[in-house]
Amino acid sequence: MTVLGDRFVKRRHDAPHGFFEVEAAGLHWLAVPGGVPVATPVDVSSDHLSTVRLDLVPPTGAAADEFGRQLAVTHDSGARHFGVPPDGWDGDGYIGTIGLPHALQPLKSWGEFYANLGLRPYLRAAYDQGTIDGHQLEVFELVCRRLTAGEYDDPSDPPSRIHGDLWSGNVLWSANGVHLIDPAAHGGHRETDLAMLGLFGMPQLERVLRAYGEVHPLADGWRDRVGLHRLHPLLTHVVMFGGSYVPQAIAMAHKYG
Repeated sequence: MTVLGDRFVKRRHDAPHGFFEVEAAGLHWLAVPGGVPVATPVDVSSDHLSTVRLDLVPPTGAAADEFGRQLAVTHDSGARHFGVPPDGWDGDGYIGTIGLPHALQPLKSWGEFYANLGLRPYLRAAYDQGTIDGHQLEVFELVCRRLTAGEYDDPSDPPSRIHGDLWSGNVLWSANGVHLIDPAAHGGHRETDLAMLGLFGMPQLERVLRAYGEVHPLADGWRDRVGLHRLHPLLTHVVMFGGSYVPQAIAMAHKYG
C-alpha cells in the first residue's frame, strides 16, 4: 500500500480476476450504520484499489472500547447464510494472495461451511505442495469430520457479517477511531474474527473483547474455541508461506479432532 495525496493505493498489475473488485465489495458490505468504519473505496479497477487516506495514531483504551462495541454491531448486521460473498459479488474471493471459496447456495450449518470451504481447500493445496504429509492430513480430517457432524455448531447464533481476515495489521487506529482494511468479507462465525484479532498480537485486545461482550455477550466456552477458528488463517499461511506454520496448526488440530 502506498500513499498518494489523500489516498491509500494498492496496486498489482498481475492481479487475478476480481482481486480488487471483491475487496471493494467487501468494504462496502462491512460499512453498516453503527459498525466499525472502513477505509472508504474511492476507485477500483482490475489492477488497483484506492481508498481514503487515514491519519494514523497510537492505540488508546477509549478507541479499543469503541472498536469492540462497533465490531459487535457489524457482526450483528448479519449475512444471508454461511459463506455468502458480500453484496455485489457473485463469485469466490481472496484471502491474502490466494483464493477464498464462497458458498453461493446455503449450506446446512457453519460446521459444514468451515470444514468444506474454510479448511479442506487449503489442506488439499498444502498436501499437493508436499507441505503436509498424509498422517498430518488425517489429523486435520478428524477436525473436519467433527465439524460436519455439527459438534461445534451453535444454532442460536445466525451467520454474522465478518471481515474474514481480521489480524491486527488490517485494523487501522486513526484519529477518527478504528477503521478496517483488506477484508476477506463473507457470512461467517463472529468468533472467527475475534480469534483472528489475537493471532499475531493485538493492542488493547482485552478491552476490545470486553466492550464487544457488552453489546453481544459471547457464548459459553468461546475462549476454548479460539484455536479452532485460527485453523483457517494458519492453513492459508501454510499454503502461502510454507511449513513453518505447520507445527502450530497441527497442535491446534489435535485439540479439536
